[in-house]
Amino acid sequence: MTEQFVAAPPTGPLTAAWQDGASLPSLRCNLDGARSRLQSFWKGLLKPGNTGPLRLPTAVIERAHAERGTPWPQPLVSHYARFFRDGNRTSYEGLIGERQRRLTRAVLLALQQPGDQVWLDEVIDGTYLLCEQSSWCWAAHDDVFFRKGHVVPDPSNPYLDLGAGEVVAQLAWIDLLLGARIDTRAPGLRSRIRSETNTRAFVPFLTRLDWHWLGLDGDVHNWNPWIHSNVLTAALLLEDEPGRRAELTLRVIEGLDRFLSSLPSDGAIDEGFAYWWNGAGRALEALELLEVATAGELNGDLPLIRELVAFPHRMHVGGSFFLNVADGPGRASDTLPWELVHRWARRVNDDDATRHARCMIGSEPVVDASLLRALHAVSFDDSTAFGARSTVEDETPVSPPLVPFTYLESVQILVARETGGSASGLVLTAKGGHNAEHHNHLDVGSVTVAVDGVPLLVDAGQPTYTAQTFGPDRYSIRAMQSEWHSVPAPWGLGQGVGREFSAVVVQPPTPQQLVMAMQLEKAYGLPDGAEWRRAAGLQPASGERGAVITVRDEWHLPDASEDNDDGVYVRYLLAGGVTVQRGMATVAPEGIPGVVSGRSALLSWDPAAAEAGVEHWELDDPLLAEVWGGRLTRLTFRTAPGMRRKGSFTLEIKANHVHQ
Repeated sequence: MTEQFVAAPPTGPLTAAWQDGASLPSLRCNLDGARSRLQSFWKGLLKPGNTGPLRLPTAVIERAHAERGTPWPQPLVSHYARFFRDGNRTSYEGLIGERQRRLTRAVLLALQQPGDQVWLDEVIDGTYLLCEQSSWCWAAHDDVFFRKGHVVPDPSNPYLDLGAGEVVAQLAWIDLLLGARIDTRAPGLRSRIRSETNTRAFVPFLTRLDWHWLGLDGDVHNWNPWIHSNVLTAALLLEDEPGRRAELTLRVIEGLDRFLSSLPSDGAIDEGFAYWWNGAGRALEALELLEVATAGELNGDLPLIRELVAFPHRMHVGGSFFLNVADGPGRASDTLPWELVHRWARRVNDDDATRHARCMIGSEPVVDASLLRALHAVSFDDSTAFGARSTVEDETPVSPPLVPFTYLESVQILVARETGGSASGLVLTAKGGHNAEHHNHLDVGSVTVAVDGVPLLVDAGQPTYTAQTFGPDRYSIRAMQSEWHSVPAPWGLGQGVGREFSAVVVQPPTPQQLVMAMQLEKAYGLPDGAEWRRAAGLQPASGERGAVITVRDEWHLPDASEDNDDGVYVRYLLAGGVTVQRGMATVAPEGIPGVVSGRSALLSWDPAAAEAGVEHWELDDPLLAEVWGGRLTRLTFRTAPGMRRKGSFTLEIKANHVHQ
């Protein structure tokens, strides 16, 4: 037993719900037979040998056949060292990811075709390569350079990060599902798996309390449930000593409790939709594991869960577009495990979330993810969804729910739709918040606007990660700067970094009044007495008048200092084709990948109030270009000289009646 131990917060939702069930003696008892229960659970879902329930896409089968017998992806020192030399992360992480994805494909073929030993051999080779890999940690997370000045991993001091967690969980599921066959074909490999897991995961997890992702300093983010869920998988499936398995599990429960305790009651995730999957989603997977492993003694029936499950569909703009804040792309990846949301939506009886998830699940399963998520995808069956309680017909609907109104007070996010249940019309999003959020961008007070589900006033989102992304020069990256978000710039100032640089919502929106008003002076560190108020609202159509979105900025600034003698600016970031004339602009959905045609956004303003300027941002980052195409455009309004101290500026946005 480890001497160092940290108690869970007494008000944590897990400890409050489970009480003595989460104690070491109870866990030791409740986890007796955990592996057998998990094995039975998966045997029922996968039904080995029955190719019906195990749905493998043709493309996956063909790729597995094509790569079998070829050299495996081989990460080298030169790839690992690139992060420390020039900041490149993708060179190493890309090879590691492809190695693990190839192994996942081999596992699925071995399960689908249990009589074909060539797939088992492919699994054995891939598994052994992971055991031989010097480090399971991604180079960008390794502290070896800061400790020793080295650019090669240090096997004697393994770093337990996201990458290490993904490997250990993948090995654990392989051991559970194919262990008996591996013992026959490659005796000794399962012992090697356990040895490496102990050295690289269990020992660091139990003996070090300085991992930032534990959240012991109160800063809890998505690493916490991501790593804890993977360590839990390994503990339940690879740790054979009952006392140590219980200790590992208790430590995981305490970590998850810190994460769940940090979440607001409205289920909002400040890291946004894109990070929900590897934050809240990982916590939900851990709760599933614990429930099955303990035969229901530790279940996930927590009040917060319903709100967490609703978050993804509440952020839906239309099609593949979702509201993106922080380091999130504007378009959802086509590899997201929507089966996870579907399972929990049915469990909490949320019809909107169930409907949305079912719409997003494609005709073929996605296996380009973790092995656990791939297994759920290929075995997906509405009738056997985990914890299914919904009695609602679950036939594939024509469209997702597209709820008309969402306001999440904890993060000050508004999503308002002209027509609930339809992508047609205008969608307004507005964000307050502060500039110390996780994966933060300087975006306090920002707005986006979509027409018929296609964002045209946009947030650029996440560029490709490099060493700069999470270093001291983060905010020199254009996509992170307030100057390239749809926010004002009093005296030309950008927003400050830190929690104190924040918005104050003075008029929260309601379903009856879709207007959100914020005071933004704190976001810029303006002097005492300065005021900047932004009100963003959607007025639905009435009679012959169409719907209109209005963004109105009003300010009262003291005399500028010598350092702040610039004018007053209001900026908007646009996607598509932009045409600007006096007092008006047209933003057409041209050049946005996947958008063939659609209505334009019509922008109008008082030309006497401000002079409009246009700047183009040619996108050479592949992640940004994949979402928005080759260019974004910044529309900058410089207000009239007479409004330098006090004034207002209003932008109106309507949808063109004519499709382009």
